[in-house]
Amino acid sequence: MMRTHGAGTLRREHVSEAVVLTGWVATRRDHGGVTFVDLRDGSGVVQVVIRDLPEAHALRTEWCVKVTGTVGERKAGNENPDLPTGEVEVAAGAVEVLSESATPPFPIHGSDAIESGVDEVTRWKYRYLDLRRTGPAGALRTRAQAVSVIRRVMERHDFLDVETPYLTRSTPEGARDFLVPVRLQPGHWYALPQSPQLFKQLLMVAGMERYYQIARCFRDEDFRADRTPEFTQLDIEMSFLDEEDIFSLTEELFAELWREVLGVELPTPFPRISYWESMRRFGSDKPDLRFELELVDLTGHMAGTDFRVFQAEHVGAVVVPGGAAYTRKELDGWQEWARSRGAKGVAWLLVPDDGSELRGSVTKLEPERLRALPAAAGAKPGDAILFAAGPRRTTLELLGALRNAVARQRGLVRDGEWRFLWVVDAPMFEPVSQDNPAVGESAVAGWTAVHHPFTAPTQAWEDTFHTDPEHALARAYDVVGNGMELGGGSIRIHRREMQQRVFDVIGLTRDEAESKFGFLLEAFGFGPPPHGGIAFGLDRLAATLAGTDAIREVMAFPKASSGGDPLTGAPTPITERQRKEAGIDVRPT
Repeated sequence: MMRTHGAGTLRREHVSEAVVLTGWVATRRDHGGVTFVDLRDGSGVVQVVIRDLPEAHALRTEWCVKVTGTVGERKAGNENPDLPTGEVEVAAGAVEVLSESATPPFPIHGSDAIESGVDEVTRWKYRYLDLRRTGPAGALRTRAQAVSVIRRVMERHDFLDVETPYLTRSTPEGARDFLVPVRLQPGHWYALPQSPQLFKQLLMVAGMERYYQIARCFRDEDFRADRTPEFTQLDIEMSFLDEEDIFSLTEELFAELWREVLGVELPTPFPRISYWESMRRFGSDKPDLRFELELVDLTGHMAGTDFRVFQAEHVGAVVVPGGAAYTRKELDGWQEWARSRGAKGVAWLLVPDDGSELRGSVTKLEPERLRALPAAAGAKPGDAILFAAGPRRTTLELLGALRNAVARQRGLVRDGEWRFLWVVDAPMFEPVSQDNPAVGESAVAGWTAVHHPFTAPTQAWEDTFHTDPEHALARAYDVVGNGMELGGGSIRIHRREMQQRVFDVIGLTRDEAESKFGFLLEAFGFGPPPHGGIAFGLDRLAATLAGTDAIREVMAFPKASSGGDPLTGAPTPITERQRKEAGIDVRPT
């Protein structure tokens, strides 16, 4: 073998042992006749002491070398408590240069935070160098550890790891498909899967009963900072289940992940709240419970007011502890913040702690209504009240974002704490918008499925969801941790008649349904079992465990936020010959 030990594994018990190490020169320091080299490999770093070897003077950072030597104990006072190997060093008897290195485009050693000061595109272009740094390498190792735990838990519960196709037909699932031309059938195209949704349901019809897959998914979406065109999810489906089975499995999985990876014990079961309760209290369907700041509903208090600002469907507020000390510049900053989110602004009221008059942009309210406002909002002397008014949903969403921003500004978030919950009973449908196109090409009904069109209604809505889609609720659920949606799923429709009623609501004609989902509907004619599942964004889950907000940090070779690959230069044009061979311009006959 080329080496006997990992550089980062050496400890005091290895003193006097002969070792052969391989790795990269992290640093090199010449001290007269003695050269000190920090040697780095995948296991860590150890100090190598080189005496009377001429080749030591030629060494440069990031050269790949082989060192033969003996482990010794560092002299008292020379230990390095910041390194696991800090009590020992290796006296080199021989050094062999395995390969030389050009000067790296950014510092490798000494910049070990996951996200360094180097710009993102440069890091991704030289990702093979970025991953030599401790932080980025550690993020990938965390992901690998998480995958190992996941597989162990799934196998413990008798789940089958089943691989589903990457080349399939285009089916509407909420985003645009990536399309692949078929050379042998000009004018015909495969689509890369947005998720394994239809195949996992077919596996339930097939009697597999417990399926999971760590699946690659592809979505052709507009460029966004927190999205990439390809991503990975942990996909789970079960037969003969209800929501409790999903909740129990998920909580066990999360508890084991946090225990094994972070050494944190999560309390279970996770609390559960309905979607609309979450919106009412927190203005979000993924609330952060690490602070208590809840929204205040003042719609009733403002009923009948002559103050035009508050003549709206919904009037709500966030009470800012200690906010009465806000300067006018800070209050103007909240207006700019609101306008940056597409709102007209936020109204404000300061409640002085010295008993003086209320001050703010809402003092033209009727005097009695104004005097009662602090009590109605639950504000104390010294607080500020920030208001928003308008359509209910958009106002709640604005207030939810304001709640989070206030909490960060005022230092209310309890960092280091983990708070999980389930958000259940989400709306089944939502109105079609330009940003959220309907599943059906005709879309005459003006509704689209919130989760996906295979989600079952709650029992109370089974018979009437198609007559009142605005209020219908779904058997859908999301697991949320510290304000992040980490996974979501639903109980599926398994009866063909109910599935067709959903298609009717979203404007998918029977011919369209047969064309796009005929193979699934046909399978539903052969005794499909009740089934459901959940999917977790593995990239987001791994990033959370690695302590970063950026999912690209746990991807080996990520795309930039523009969707391009700085490393390979993809996407690139193709030649006319490739275009002709693929039949890209051929119309199907």
